[in-house]
Amino acid sequence: MKVYLTLMVIAALVTYAATPAMRHLSFKVGAVTAVRARDVHRKPMARLGGIAILGGIAGAIAIASNTRFLEPVFEASNGAWGVLGGAALVCALGMADDVWDLDWMAKLAGQILAALIMAWSGVQLVTVPIAGLTIGSPYLSLAATVIVVVVAMNAVNFVDGLDGLAAGMIAIGGAAFFTYTYVLARSASPGDYSSLASLILAVLVGACLGFLPHNVHPARIFMGDSGAMTLGLTIAGAAIIVTGQIDPEIVSERVSVPAFIPIVLPLMVVAIPLLDMTLAVVRRLLQGKSPFMPDAHHLHHVLLRAGHSHRWAVSVMYLWTALLSFGTVSLVFLPARTSLLLVGVGAVITLVITFSPAWRRRLSGYYRAAGTKAKPLQRITPEGQLHGHQTSEESEDDADGHASADDMARPTTAQEK
Repeated sequence: MKVYLTLMVIAALVTYAATPAMRHLSFKVGAVTAVRARDVHRKPMARLGGIAILGGIAGAIAIASNTRFLEPVFEASNGAWGVLGGAALVCALGMADDVWDLDWMAKLAGQILAALIMAWSGVQLVTVPIAGLTIGSPYLSLAATVIVVVVAMNAVNFVDGLDGLAAGMIAIGGAAFFTYTYVLARSASPGDYSSLASLILAVLVGACLGFLPHNVHPARIFMGDSGAMTLGLTIAGAAIIVTGQIDPEIVSERVSVPAFIPIVLPLMVVAIPLLDMTLAVVRRLLQGKSPFMPDAHHLHHVLLRAGHSHRWAVSVMYLWTALLSFGTVSLVFLPARTSLLLVGVGAVITLVITFSPAWRRRLSGYYRAAGTKAKPLQRITPEGQLHGHQTSEESEDDADGHASADDMARPTTAQEK
């Protein structure tokens, strides 16, 4: 565990130190996000933070390759270098898109090529750890790998719409995923806790944590397509490694009883991005539009329109990611009933927080109907005085020029991610 935590810290430090340089480079090469009607920011933003994220991942993997503890991982396969190679390719592709605005076909071709690089290095979906299902055809295996990687990259890209959102969600989900892979590796090979999946997840979480101080609201730099696709490919690579290289049947009964976890957990980590992407595609197709047509109806837009401040909207999506990912992992450590009870309580709390603005408006309407002078988002003190309930976060939103909830509803014809 100490080695993984050390690598996590190294990835975080490298990313944190490299991000200011990438901000300077963004303005120099013109990789700047202009202000569009659907955007939350109100000033041009640098968008090459993904290069710093890749730097943190690459630096940590390079150091890991020279550690005695992880020697078996690098001797057994080239999987780590395959994931890094694929991440480097999509990062370069994203950088080109951030600077020159590539069309969707060029981006899709690059994503497929990156997935193939990972597959050729050995990171390939060959088994599904439910009922011992094995993909018999190498062509089907290759196709399944490409589909999983491309979907994951685009899902993370779709959800990357608020300051700190994508990096924070991947850090939270990745931490839960890392916990599972570490426990699984300990049970599968007592005496040798080295694991390629744990290594990939540790450096991924570290890179996200190193980038967040620069990206939380109000952000000073965006990760851009280069970062979103790098995160999506890396988390997909870790998921494929777990399903293909660790057989749940050989671990202890306590860990292997939920045999569906190696499949469900990766889905829970990216559940919110996948949901957002699916709703966007279905919504646009039903309206007779292209799936790539931009709109202001992503989940984070809905939360902003509901009355959440910028930071609270991000926090709500953090909470759902933590609930789904850590709730799934809890099945490994706790009896099923206890785990489900905790998840149920967590779901109720998260639902209350998610819908709290609507309930506050209803409560305010009740007060007005009763003849009081209370206004929405105001509170009555014990002394009977009315005080505005604007939060410091909402004040910051107004002060730094970020768009209000009403701005989210304005139409736009700019290109969507």
